[in-house]
Amino acid sequence: MEPSEVKTVEQAMALVDERRLSHVKVGVFDIDGILRGKWMGRDKFEGALKKGYGFCDVVLGWDSNDQLYDNVQVTGWHTGYPDAELRLLPDTCRDVPFEPDMLFVLSEFAGKWEHVCPRAALRRMIDKAAGMGFGVKAACEYEFFLFDETPESIRAKNYKNLKPLTPGFFGYSALRASVHADLHLMFIETMEQMGIPIEGLHTETGPGVLEAAIQVSDALEAADRAALFKTFAKVFFQRHELMATFMAKWAMNVPGQSGHIHLSLTDKKGKPVFHDAKAPNTLSDTMRWFIGGQQALMPELLAMTASTVNAYTRLIPGFWAPTDATWGADNRTTALRAITGSPSAQRVEYRVGSADSNPYLAMAAALGSGLWGIENKIEPGPGVVGNAYDKTFPAKLALPRTLWDAAQRMKKSKAGRALFGDAFVEHFAATREWEEREFRRAVTDWEMQRYFEII
Repeated sequence: MEPSEVKTVEQAMALVDERRLSHVKVGVFDIDGILRGKWMGRDKFEGALKKGYGFCDVVLGWDSNDQLYDNVQVTGWHTGYPDAELRLLPDTCRDVPFEPDMLFVLSEFAGKWEHVCPRAALRRMIDKAAGMGFGVKAACEYEFFLFDETPESIRAKNYKNLKPLTPGFFGYSALRASVHADLHLMFIETMEQMGIPIEGLHTETGPGVLEAAIQVSDALEAADRAALFKTFAKVFFQRHELMATFMAKWAMNVPGQSGHIHLSLTDKKGKPVFHDAKAPNTLSDTMRWFIGGQQALMPELLAMTASTVNAYTRLIPGFWAPTDATWGADNRTTALRAITGSPSAQRVEYRVGSADSNPYLAMAAALGSGLWGIENKIEPGPGVVGNAYDKTFPAKLALPRTLWDAAQRMKKSKAGRALFGDAFVEHFAATREWEEREFRRAVTDWEMQRYFEII
């Protein structure tokens, strides 16, 4: 049996026993999209498949640097940090190629913790779509930079004067892809073995940067693939004495790194519903309203797709990232790119997300806002023709300029609360406020260079 065939508890255990595994790897993604996991013994794994298991709920109560939030309610010193309830998901079973015969299985938070679980937030949006008569297809693509560095060397250098894997700006370079063909092909093969098929891989413009497009699938599987891709891309390259970063912007003189999401809807029979050959740009009413909802709610839900302080250094004019909630037909200067063509290929590319976003939450925001648009028949503004950066848009379409502002917009969003629930909105906004406050405590190189002597 192959891991991709596993759908039930019984099949999962049959595969474990077939491979004579004493332990299995399990994990769950936290609010920042960081994979938290552990080894689990064979008997413990069987029990967890049937009844769930416990995982210290501090993983929902600390940030990406393992520092405890001081402003969340679902967990904290006031609760004593008990075990959170988790359910194992046998249909997420995968090989770990560089660990012979090893299996990996994802989990979801359950019980009271489910309200703030990133994967559950997306699942609820998919369930909402199903209730409206729609299936959801999705795919993610990521830009990431590679460095000829190790975790030890970047710290020794204090993250300065880092050496990219390759120099110069070589977008779509056949030269770079040929010189490093062995590395690229090994990476593609590793992802394939993990059930993360790569549809395209190429160099992007910037020193050492790659872009990977993951093959389309049902939305929940697409998000699982995206989240696992980010983690195991880092693992793969570190095992080759290189480092990958998904920071939105690691230096001001290089382009930012995006995490674009492609979405389309089908009817109950699997027929695409976004295409109408007789409509302008072939956009059906459903697709037009979907875009309208995404456009209207993008400023309110931006924190879910630009969730770090660093992400806002990317959202500036002229760097292939949007500054307003705009849309256009096949226009890469807008936040929403309506990709038109055949019924099966027609989709929306949600371009505002950065590579450092949590795939579950970014996709949940993109999908939920689109469904809200369909429900309320929200008409989008005029589609942008030409360069969106050269145009002026209504103030309501302006994106928040900082993570703090984005968190405040989200807290005030009636639509956001209706879609994701008060518990999620309060928890997630509080974590983003913490992130911003932590940043405000830092003394940056810019401040030292600007003020130390002259002021």
